[in-house]
Amino acid sequence: MPFRYRLQKVLDFRIRKKEEQLQEVLKAKNEVDRIQSLIDLNNQEILGVINIMRSTKDFRMMDSYDKYLKHLYEKGEELEKQKQEAIRLLEIEQEKLVEREKEVKVLEKHKENSLEEYRLEERRAETKLLSEVGVQKHFQKTRERKEEEGED
Repeated sequence: MPFRYRLQKVLDFRIRKKEEQLQEVLKAKNEVDRIQSLIDLNNQEILGVINIMRSTKDFRMMDSYDKYLKHLYEKGEELEKQKQEAIRLLEIEQEKLVEREKEVKVLEKHKENSLEEYRLEERRAETKLLSEVGVQKHFQKTRERKEEEGED
């Protein structure tokens, strides 16, 4: 009889949950990367405005540039806050993933131990069967010898 793990459905369920959690971690990483790219774009825009301010000699526009720079800096601060929140969520999702991996490893280890016990039982049963066959052959040979001695 082939080995059949009695908790295979539970193991499959936990593996599926681990894979789903891995997808959640990837989504969280993508969100952090998306926010970081927005921060980079904002920083490039700030540098562009500063370069335009330096190259422009029109002092009437300086007030507008200052207001726009202030807006960009506020936007940058808000993006940094969003990034920190996204990083915090990513860390939470990674902790959940570690827990899922532990749950899967526990069942996989249990499955390995069960398989080893199964193999041990199979060896014992085979040894017992061979022992019984050996005992039967021994008695059969003994009986044949007695018959031969009885005939002689």
